[in-house]
Amino acid sequence: MNLTGEKLKREPLIHISKRGALPFWKSWLIRLGAIAASLLVCAIITYTLTKINPLSVFAALVQGAVGTTRKIWTLLQGVAMLLCVALAVTPAFKMRFWNIGAEGQVLMGGFAAAACMILFGDKLQPTVLLLVVILSSIVAGAIWAVIPAIFKAFWNTNETLFTLMMNYIVMQIIAFFSHVWANPKGSGQINTINERTEAGWLPVIGNYPYLLNILIVAVLTVAVYIYLTHSKHGYEIAVVGESENTAKYIGINVRKVIIRTMLLSGALCGVAGLLLVAGTDHTIKSDTAGGRGFTAIMVSWLAKFNPLVMILTSLLLIFMQQGAGEISSGLGLNKSFSDILSGVIIFFIIGSEFFIQYQIKFRKHKEVEAK
Repeated sequence: MNLTGEKLKREPLIHISKRGALPFWKSWLIRLGAIAASLLVCAIITYTLTKINPLSVFAALVQGAVGTTRKIWTLLQGVAMLLCVALAVTPAFKMRFWNIGAEGQVLMGGFAAAACMILFGDKLQPTVLLLVVILSSIVAGAIWAVIPAIFKAFWNTNETLFTLMMNYIVMQIIAFFSHVWANPKGSGQINTINERTEAGWLPVIGNYPYLLNILIVAVLTVAVYIYLTHSKHGYEIAVVGESENTAKYIGINVRKVIIRTMLLSGALCGVAGLLLVAGTDHTIKSDTAGGRGFTAIMVSWLAKFNPLVMILTSLLLIFMQQGAGEISSGLGLNKSFSDILSGVIIFFIIGSEFFIQYQIKFRKHKEVEAK
């Protein structure tokens, strides 16, 4: 109470308020601080659980990711493929269309490529076959993505469940044809090698089998960045994502934007499937996408839907994933332990976004002096 007998209103001890826009260097300083803190926590966990010098674990992590030339190329390939899928989901997520079906769209693009190689590999000229493979992959991915978009645009269905369920449909389609087209029989995978070996495969530049994939994804990254930030379509995507009512008020056809954006998203997923099947693996199974469709969501979100920043977030995740194998094999630790370290680092990075968006203020105690 105060001197007049009135009850004083207590302020909360902690007050959270939204920040204004932080300068670029400050936001990245917070992120780097989060990474440093995560490494410190990882060091404590490592020594507590294993009694191994944490520096040895970190050295094994680096060695596993970039220890040899071959590992560096594998790292770049992994970054390129994850980045490609992240580029695909970004336009949809920026539009607030929760496309959880990138995994299936990638598989559908890869399946279309494999089917063309098997069915037309000995019937079409190599150049014509390659064009058919490329176009079929892009179209298949786009069709698989536009189906839930049409239902969302016209009947307002739940796109999260719709796209998620379509993942399982395409997985079962591939599982079925893995028995029909299995090569060799009983292998459980579709092998694209036929009478004319390498028919329909993407060409290899020099002696670097991953180089073409990396170059294609680099071009796509720049193209998607320009599309989202410097084009009318990108502006419409941003407006629809902010408010559909506002978009309708200023004359934007929301249905058209939803369908067009998902066609683009699916087409880019089809490209990812093409690169995996015709570029590097030359086979397809139900797990060929390798969970990239879900990991790409985190890549896109951490980068704030900026395709250029996605290069860094993709690199971080693939670096941790590839280095984790060395921790398991080189130091004799269970692979689950390396996953723990990866989870801690990712948790801190995600948590740093809170401190970039919000600031924490503590209550200041004021002494009331009697007159």
